[in-house]
Amino acid sequence: MRDGDDGPVEVTPSEANVRTLVHEYGGGSWWVANGVLFWVDIVDQRLRRSDPDGVTTCLTSEPPIPRAWRYCDGRVTPDGRWAICVRESHSSDGEPANEIVAIASDGGDVDVLWSGADFVSSPRLSVDGSRLAFNSWDHPEMPWTRVRLHVHEFGDGRLGDEVLRLDGDRAFCEPGWVGDRLLVVVDDDEWWNLVEVDLEDGSLTPVVSGPFEIATPPWVFGMQRWAAVDDAIVAVAGMPTGDELIFDGRTITTVDSSINSLQSGPEGVVCAAAGYDHDTEVVRLSVRSGTLERQVVKPAKALPFDRGYLIEPEFISFPTGLDGDATAHGLYYAPANPEHAGPAEEKPPLLVLAHGGPTAQARRQLQTAILYWTSRGIAVVDVDYRGSTGYGRTYRRALDGQWGIADVEDCVAAARFLADRGDVDGDRLMIRGGSAGGFTVLSALAFHDVFAVGASRYGVADLEALATETHKLEARYLDSLIGPYPEAKDIYDARSPINHVDKLSAPMIVLQGDEDEIVPPNQSEMIVEALQAKGVEVEYLLFEGEQHGFRKAENIVAALEAELAFFGRILGFTPA
Repeated sequence: MRDGDDGPVEVTPSEANVRTLVHEYGGGSWWVANGVLFWVDIVDQRLRRSDPDGVTTCLTSEPPIPRAWRYCDGRVTPDGRWAICVRESHSSDGEPANEIVAIASDGGDVDVLWSGADFVSSPRLSVDGSRLAFNSWDHPEMPWTRVRLHVHEFGDGRLGDEVLRLDGDRAFCEPGWVGDRLLVVVDDDEWWNLVEVDLEDGSLTPVVSGPFEIATPPWVFGMQRWAAVDDAIVAVAGMPTGDELIFDGRTITTVDSSINSLQSGPEGVVCAAAGYDHDTEVVRLSVRSGTLERQVVKPAKALPFDRGYLIEPEFISFPTGLDGDATAHGLYYAPANPEHAGPAEEKPPLLVLAHGGPTAQARRQLQTAILYWTSRGIAVVDVDYRGSTGYGRTYRRALDGQWGIADVEDCVAAARFLADRGDVDGDRLMIRGGSAGGFTVLSALAFHDVFAVGASRYGVADLEALATETHKLEARYLDSLIGPYPEAKDIYDARSPINHVDKLSAPMIVLQGDEDEIVPPNQSEMIVEALQAKGVEVEYLLFEGEQHGFRKAENIVAALEAELAFFGRILGFTPA
């Protein structure tokens, strides 16, 4: 989209689907330079450019295997001749190769600039184009554990000498340039804060720092939570109670509780932002008389329901762990419906949400998928179990070696905390989660007798199968969450819900996409078959054409309605 006389207009062809599949999760599928849009179409993963006159040109050739050459996360040299980006090259054998490449902006040439690691990300050119910064990491690390920062000389589409390389037990992310200054986010001192890098000796000087997270785990490319406007730095301070902006050293409370993807532009900073009472909208932040002003560029869609359904959740912390000596957190949503109320003598049932990742965080913004439940008299708690982002590196690493234990304990503790407090009915507890959260659901139902019913979306049933079948990015992720495979095979077996079907008695609905390359359908099918053989009530929905997470509107609706109907049948109520 770009601004026109009557607002934003579409730039890409109407049939285009702008999405890259690098790392399977994608992100960073488009970038702009001098009015020219560079973008990737999901249909073939080739890089294209669309000029202001509406002409679109393919810059990369057709690979020998469909969608084998994938591009993302690019920037363009100041002279406009080269697009510098990440390429993931798939072949019929072995892991894909991840490289930083230079692509001629008029098409034809693709040159590999750097390929010295298992993974690369965030190639960022200095303002004058003379230097290139980027990140790299190797198995078994993830892009939020141990990540290197590189700086090289650069010119005429070629990488020059290495200027600096920083590594260690820390995760660099979101590098970028402000003039000739290199800034980067790093978790040296517990929190992901913004620092300036001395290019001579590698020392780091705080720029925006405090007990908050600027970055989020880079599961997808292209995320940026800081930018420069009129030489002042704007950064997102991620708090457990919602995001705040820090501008020129001052904290600014905004109407937005979730702020993502800041980008510097000619008229200020543009970002995607949402609140508890409004959906995501595109916002321009500009400076007038030293004050940061907020202007909506593309408004959020109008809410199709009464504002009485809206809820600002309660942030809760509660004791957890075997001895109750740990603390976990969450967002609690009480039921809300301006037209109906539950029976005065009854407490509402509770739906516990286990997010994915498992490094994700309960989303601090309007979520109609949560209002779907609360408007029907069901309370919801979105749990930030140990391992979640937003509480510092120690909390994020607290799940190391404890996946399937600590996360489950925290979801159980959240339900019991709210039942003991008198908010919900302790006999009508439900649990739901997707991906890593689906594993948490299966583990909670296998190892704890707390929940009456569960819903697993593309959840992990067999850890050993996941370790041997998943895609490159997560091929060694379980080394830290469980232990090295196959050395720790006994632990994998002990924690896999599929090996404890004898302990499963709660009814379950299982939902899965048939094109999921991250958690393949066999993971869901093995748990469904085992429950059917045992005689436990189970319902299975396989969605055609869906990958890891449902994107088609009709499937999103069908999944929610199926879950509600199943929960209602098990708990003895008929959904309206």
